[in-house]
Amino acid sequence: MGVCRLLLLTALFLLTYTVSADPDMLQDLCVADLSSRNSLSLSLYFFMRSVRVNGFTCKANITADDFFFAGIGNPGLTNNSMGALVTGANVQRIPGLNTLGVSLARIDYAPGGLNPPHTHPRATEVVFVLEGQLDVGFITTANVLISKTIKQGDVFAFPKGLVHFQKNNGMVPAAVISAFNSQLPGTQSIATTLFAATPPVPDNVLAKAFMVGTEEVQEVKSRFAPKS
Repeated sequence: MGVCRLLLLTALFLLTYTVSADPDMLQDLCVADLSSRNSLSLSLYFFMRSVRVNGFTCKANITADDFFFAGIGNPGLTNNSMGALVTGANVQRIPGLNTLGVSLARIDYAPGGLNPPHTHPRATEVVFVLEGQLDVGFITTANVLISKTIKQGDVFAFPKGLVHFQKNNGMVPAAVISAFNSQLPGTQSIATTLFAATPPVPDNVLAKAFMVGTEEVQEVKSRFAPKS
């Protein structure tokens, strides 16, 4: 009975762990000390190097500004190669979000702009269209594309961890507000992750995965190389 009970408790723990988002907070607030390494004493710093914190340590002195960010009220600049810009409002911009399990972002798209295929390993995403029209979609683990055209006032959800994208196929700019159930959802852009990793993913691995030659892989990698 002891072994069976232990197995049951282990299964319940794993189930709870895998379906939850960020861990629940155990106090009213825990404002992130984003400069904790700089403020530690020397002896404490060397001790902390062997201890990993899942998130950020809490700071003692807090202000209203720790819960404030004015950076997503205005459109972002979209004059880049993708014609889109993501402005995050997460714990790195709002330290007061530490342990709260939520964050926002604003995404702006020029006409033809693309937020390329990517994943958020730690969060489900919900977008609300501020202006314009977007073609959006995500791909399930069975390789099924779920896609739709959304317009101003519409809401669309992208399940946690699944590859998804947004594309402005219109003639005018578009913008959305994104909400996440994580203080720091993380983003892995598929192309950048594969072709601009450091150290690089071996050419022969990518060539076999994409069923192309190593020359084609090197050509794509060159496009992601930092501009000198």
